[in-house]
This record gives sequence, C-alpha cells and structure tokens, in this order.
Amino acid sequence: MDYAPRPEDVRFLLDSVLGASQQLSRLAPFAEVDADLQAQVLEQAATFVGEVIAPLQRDGDEIGCRLEDGQVRTPPGFAAAYQAFVEGGWPSLSAAAEDGGQGLPAVLEAVLYEWLAGANHGFTMAPGLLHGAYECIHHHASDDLKARYLGKVATGEWLATMCLTEAHAGSDLGLVRTRAVPQADGSVRVSGTKIFISGGEHDLTPNIVHLVLCRLPDAPAGPKGLSLALVPKVLDDGERNALQCERIEEKMGLHGSPTCVMRFDDATGWLVGEPGRGLAAMFVMMNAARLHVALQGIGLLDAAWQKANAYAQERRQMVAPGADRAAGPSLIAEHPAVARVLDVQRAWIDGGRLIAYRTALQLDVARHAEDAKAREAAHKWCSYITPVLKAACTQQGFDGASACLQVFGGHGYVREWGIEQILRDARVTMIYEGTNEIQAIDLLVRKVLPDAGAGFAATLLALRDELDASRDIDADAQRRLAQLRYLTTQIAMAAHAQPRLPYELADDYLRLVMVTLLAWAWARIEQAPGAGETQARAAAAFRRWVLPEFDMRAAIIKKACEPQK
Repeated sequence: MDYAPRPEDVRFLLDSVLGASQQLSRLAPFAEVDADLQAQVLEQAATFVGEVIAPLQRDGDEIGCRLEDGQVRTPPGFAAAYQAFVEGGWPSLSAAAEDGGQGLPAVLEAVLYEWLAGANHGFTMAPGLLHGAYECIHHHASDDLKARYLGKVATGEWLATMCLTEAHAGSDLGLVRTRAVPQADGSVRVSGTKIFISGGEHDLTPNIVHLVLCRLPDAPAGPKGLSLALVPKVLDDGERNALQCERIEEKMGLHGSPTCVMRFDDATGWLVGEPGRGLAAMFVMMNAARLHVALQGIGLLDAAWQKANAYAQERRQMVAPGADRAAGPSLIAEHPAVARVLDVQRAWIDGGRLIAYRTALQLDVARHAEDAKAREAAHKWCSYITPVLKAACTQQGFDGASACLQVFGGHGYVREWGIEQILRDARVTMIYEGTNEIQAIDLLVRKVLPDAGAGFAATLLALRDELDASRDIDADAQRRLAQLRYLTTQIAMAAHAQPRLPYELADDYLRLVMVTLLAWAWARIEQAPGAGETQARAAAAFRRWVLPEFDMRAAIIKKACEPQK
C-alpha cells in the first residue's frame, strides 16, 4: 500500500484549529492567500505526491543509488519524477516571486515536505535542502552570486548541498579543516574532504550548488574562524569543477538518496557572507532544515500508521475481549493492545502536526508582520520550539514506526509489506541536522537558561492565553504550562550549584516541553469546530497513554534539582 496524503486532515488543523487564513491575511505578501487557494494547493500537492512520488518508494530502497565512474545513478524513475517536480513548481513554493518562486506561505511548503517524506523519504532528500540553501544565498550572498545562482536554486533547476561534516568533525564544527585560499579575482580555492553529504553527486540536475564550511589561511582556530563558500559542480564556462564523489555510503536506510564522500581539490568557489561568519550563514540553512526534519518524523509516522491501520482493518486473529465468539476471529484493530498502538500514534501525528504548522506560520509572521513585537514573539517561538519538534517528532517517528511494525507481527519484519523500510529510513532523522541530544542542549542550555527562563516563560504564557480556563481540558493544559514554568525556574536555580545538571537533564526537559505542547495542541483540537470521532479517540489516547509522561519527567527533574548531599 502506497502512502496517501490526506489533505482534509491538514485543512481541519489549518482552518478550524489554527485559523491560518486569518493569520496569513494580516501579512502583506499573503493578503490574497485565502482558504480556497490553500485548499487548491494542498489538493494538487496530495495528487502529485500520491501518484508520482509514492510509487517509487520500493524501487528507491531495493535498487538504490550506484556510483559509476564518478557519476551517481539514482533509482529508476527518480530523474523523471524530479523533473516533474520542478515543472510543477513545487521547489519554488515559498520562494519570493522576484526570484522565480510562487511566494506562498511557509506552512504550505511544510505540509508538502511532510507528505513527500511520508511517501518516499529517499526521494525527498534531494530537494530537502533547497529551501535552506535558497534562504542562505538570499540573505548572505553577494549580488553577483545571487544573480548567478539564486534563481536556479529557488526553482529547483539546480539542487544544493550542505557540506559541513568531516571525518574528525561531526557535532564539533570548530574542528573543520577544509581550506579556502583567496584568489586575486575574488574567488577562493577550496580543498578538503566532506562526509555524509546528501545528494553530493547525482543525475537529477545538470549542476549542484555545494555550500561548504571552510577555513581561510589566516583564520583563528575554532568555530569563529569558519567561513562559507559556494562551490558549484559545474562552473560558468561549462567546465567541471575540481571536486568529485569518492564513494557513496552503504546505509541502514535511505537507499534512494546518495550519501556521498566529497573531495574538493582546489575547487573554485566564492565566499557567502563575511569571512569568519560561515556558521551564521550556515545556520540559516540548518534552522530551516530542522523544522523540515521534524516534519519528516511526522510524515514517516503517518506512513507507518497508514500501513498498520490498513492491515489491522483486514487481519483477523482470535476473538477480541467482549466480542461475540460465535462471529469467529476479530479484526486485530478490535484488540485493545493494537487499538492502543494505533490511537497513540494518531495522537502524536495530529498533535505534532498542529505544533509544527503553528511554527511554520510563525516563520512567516517573523518575516512579514508589520508589528515589531509580533515579529519578535514569532522569532522567539521558532527559536524555542524548532529544536523541540526536531528531537521529539523524529524520536516518535522511529519509536512509532517500530510500534506499527509490531501490529504486523512476523509479516512486519519481512520486506513484502514495506513497514520495515519506514523504520530503517526513520532512524537517521534522529541523527542528522544536529543529533537529538544536541537539540535538547540547544533548547535548555543555550536558549532557555541564559535569562533564567524568563523569555521562554513569556512564550508559554502566550499559549496559556489562547486557552479557555473555564473548560476542564483547557484548564489541565494551563496547569501543565504553569508547572513547566516552575520546573524551568528550579533548573535555573539548581544549575548554579550543579553546572553539569542542565546538560544531564536536557533530554528530560525537552520531552517535558513536548508533552506540554501536545497537551495544549489537543486542548485546541478537541474543542475545534468539526472535530469528530477520530480526533476524540486520539485525544483520549493522548490523555491516557502519553500525558502521564509529563509526571514522570517532572519527577526526574525535581529529584535531580534537590541539593546534593
């Protein structure tokens, strides 16, 4: 069974719960983007993803990519599908009209990439960095580089990579050794080897724009000495640049995406942004990528749920408790253990979606709102919530896919049903674009604690104000928000005597934040016009099987914050 996007589920969250059209109409660039236009875009995207991309999932995994004489060949059908993707205008959905884009809201692009990941994660890796590369070039490159490269990247005519990692430098980018030597004509010559480069070489586009983290000869050691260079596969005169793919990795999953070792041998490039400010420019790409990775987790979980739910509605085994024995074996969907698995994953999918879509809406508010306070609040929301989404949604994407595989029993462990591929493909999302442990440390240590949690408290208070204290469900969510604020203060106070404590508690704190956000999300969803039986079941599963994690994490944090004897 191929993955099938369900635009009606998304429209319910956008229109009935978030009021996306009303929010967007207050932003000048989207004054004409009403609910009807959004629905039309979503319907077309669902059709394209379901009919063109999803059917390539199995061949992408089983045939995979291969390296032949320095050229990577993608799986059958990928090149034609990508050309159709470009011709349909999908890469340029949120890019500015003056750059060749369609100028649509970020939330529509977010939904598109969630669906793409659910349908075919390997294929989605190819265009997955386009938006981040576009933003990086748009905000940091010179006018000359923009004229030569921005439009090609915006439209997807040329794909892009993010070349950070080296064999000795993973999360610690300050150890990067790749060199960039300035030339008299303003270019640089880049030399070094980068690993784990998604789409470093392929046959989907005639050129590839590599954004390479590097170090100038006189640069100081550490992260402050890093610069960013744009290094194309093909130069302006049509000559191949001095770079090559040395090998593609043999991986646990994502066989449809070539993960390359790239060697640069005095390759010609140009600095993007100021010398020594490479990380600032690169983080524009990484922050955009992290929200999309969170949506990959949601899309993959939805794909796993769709398969498990369909199987559970057909497979009969034993008699479910309370069922009529004379009727014979029950559908396994009627067995409480299976129903719990399916309902819990549904709770994570729809709750996670709401938080992610709200974050995508806030991206546009941060960019386009006329009111400076609104822009600042939106920027803070994205800064705090993006690492939470990236870590929690990818963790659940993997754990939930494993739970969905369990629904199949032995059939899930064999390749025939396709559920095991989703599990393998999902695992990498917890690692790339900053490991989930790095996300937790980023949230608590770098963002929440520097002002003792005051800024984060303001963000949580804004969520509280969106709820109605007269309703029991909303009141419970408000109570969780208040407890989270209190526990944040406890950590800030305890950290003075225990400097290691925030690093030890970072994972627990991030999970606590995510469960709190889910409580807010389900309070909003369950009370929204149009909520039905599906939402009611998922909400009940959330409160019964997911929400108790709040108390567990809170107890861990309270105990750890006690004075050390």
